[in-house]
Amino acid sequence: MRTALKGVNTLFLLNAVAADEVTQALATLDLVREAGIQRIVYFSVFNSALFDDVPHFAGKYLVERVIDAQAIPATVLRPAYFMQNDLMFRDALKDGVYPMPIGGVGVAMVDIRDIADAVVAELLRRERAPHPLPRTTIELVGADTLTGAEIAAIWASVLGHDVRYGGDDLAIFESRAAGMMPGWMAHDFRLMLRAFHRFGLIPGKDSRAIFEALIGHPLRSYRAFAREAAANW
Repeated sequence: MRTALKGVNTLFLLNAVAADEVTQALATLDLVREAGIQRIVYFSVFNSALFDDVPHFAGKYLVERVIDAQAIPATVLRPAYFMQNDLMFRDALKDGVYPMPIGGVGVAMVDIRDIADAVVAELLRRERAPHPLPRTTIELVGADTLTGAEIAAIWASVLGHDVRYGGDDLAIFESRAAGMMPGWMAHDFRLMLRAFHRFGLIPGKDSRAIFEALIGHPLRSYRAFAREAAANW
């Protein structure tokens, strides 16, 4: 990592969900300080402080606290659940079920293309500034806050056949997920969904306006994402 950071002025730090994610992030931040890098964008997660028993949320919140405690000049981006995660449910949706148990509070899913626009805009803003910019946080959310039942209804409209919401059984979710990923990760995601059921992913009052101002265009809606996905199926 020391070699990789040589000559770097502006850093985008994104750690994948991994058992040692916190170690990776904190070690990298220490090496960033050692290298004298003063322009940083850190990819955190929405509700990082609120979801305090969800490992891959709590770890990112710890990194945010270190950024604050050490006065690291960084932008912290907090993305919500990615719309594109739902592409994995193509076969289930064609069979008439939206299986992701996101609950009934509401989740402001975000299109990854809007996330990419925000990352680029914020990296360039910091890179081009004549001096390190102050610490800031930006929530990356979608145009809509939707429940599981509302998402199923969108898919029914787009696909032209009945699509029902699969329900909120997290034990079933974890069992199915454990067949596709390590058991610890499946349980981590179960805890995330449990927090969705309790808190949802509800944007702050000005979050959407701030996000749109940063990227320079309206946020993509879930319906537009679903319509585009269905057209390619």
